[in-house]
Amino acid sequence: MYDFAVFGQDNDLEQAFGEYKNGVEFRRLRFFNSGTVYSNLNYKLQIDFAGGKVSLKDAFIEISDIKGLGNIRIGNFKEPFRLEVLTSSKYITFMERSTMIALNQERNTGIILHNQTANGRLNWQAGLFRNGDDTGDDKNADSGIVFGGRIAGVLPLQSESNSEFVHLGASFSLRNPNKNVFEIESTPETHLGPKYLNTGEITNVDNSNLIGLELALVTGAFSFQSEYARAQVNLSETDVDKYSFPSYYAQVSYFLTGESRNYKFKAAYEGFDRVKPSQNFGSGGPGAWELALRYSSSDWNDQGLNAGKLSNITVGLNWYLNPVSRLMANYIFANLDEVGKANIFQMRMQIDF
Repeated sequence: MYDFAVFGQDNDLEQAFGEYKNGVEFRRLRFFNSGTVYSNLNYKLQIDFAGGKVSLKDAFIEISDIKGLGNIRIGNFKEPFRLEVLTSSKYITFMERSTMIALNQERNTGIILHNQTANGRLNWQAGLFRNGDDTGDDKNADSGIVFGGRIAGVLPLQSESNSEFVHLGASFSLRNPNKNVFEIESTPETHLGPKYLNTGEITNVDNSNLIGLELALVTGAFSFQSEYARAQVNLSETDVDKYSFPSYYAQVSYFLTGESRNYKFKAAYEGFDRVKPSQNFGSGGPGAWELALRYSSSDWNDQGLNAGKLSNITVGLNWYLNPVSRLMANYIFANLDEVGKANIFQMRMQIDF
C-alpha cells in the first residue's frame, strides 16, 4: 500500500501542532505465508517492512476442529475486539480505520479459543494475552494480562442470502497494565498526520476495560456499518477514580457498478472480505466503483483531562481494478473542538498477491 496525503490546517491548528503540508509513505509492505498441515494444524507468518522497519504482525499456530471445544490459536494475532479491526486492512472501506482504533492494542501475544455454530453465522472468541512488542516477545516477567472476548452473528434478510444480511456483535476486554500506566493517541484518520488526540501518560492505573458494540447491514450494493467503543481507565491513589474515553462512527457505502460487500462467513473471526468486480478493468469492463461516507467522533476530555474531542467527516471513492488491486481517494474534514479545523486529501494504490 503506497499513500500520499496533502494537509490544510487553519492557523490555530498549525500553532498547536506545527505545519503539515504533504507526505508519502509505504503504509504497508508485507509478506506472509500461511497453510494447513495434516488437515487440522493451521499456521500463518506475516512480517511488515513498511517505514524501513521490521515488525511482526501475525505469527501463530492453530489446532482446529477439537471435539467439544472448537479451535485453539497460540502466538501473535489480532485480539477479538471490534468488526472494523478484524476486517483486514486490504478490505476496509476507507484508507484508515476510525479514531477508536487507538483505544487498544490491535495485535497481541496469547492464546485464544474460538468456534462457530449455526452454519457459521454465529461465532465467539475468548482469549488471554500478554503485552508483547513488535517482535511478539514479552521479556518482562511482571507484564500485565489481558482478557478479551467477543460474540458476533449474522441474520440473513433473505433465506440463505450472502448479500442481504444484518451483522450484530459485542466485545469486551479487561486489561491490567504492567507499569500502571495508560496512554493513547490518534491522528484524524490519516496515518501521515499529526496526533490531534492525546491523553498523555496517565499514572496510578489499576486496570482498564473496554466494551465494543457492532452493527452492519448489507443489502445488495448498499451497506451501513457502525460501532461504539469505550475505554474506562480505573485509577488508585488519585483524586479522580476513573477516566472514560468513548468513540463511535457510522458509515455508508454504495457500489455504482452493482457489486456487494463480501462477508467472511464461516471464518475464524467474522469480518468483511475481498470485493470482486463483476467485470475487471482491462478485460473489457470498468472494474468496481464504490462511493462511501463516514462520520466519526471521539471525546477524550474527561474530569479535567484535556485529551481532545475530535470529529471527522470522510468522503471516499474506491476503484477496484480487479479482486487484488484498488485505487482509493479520501477527503477528510477534521474538527478538533475548541482548537481548529483541517482539510486532508489522501490517496492509496494497493495490490496483494
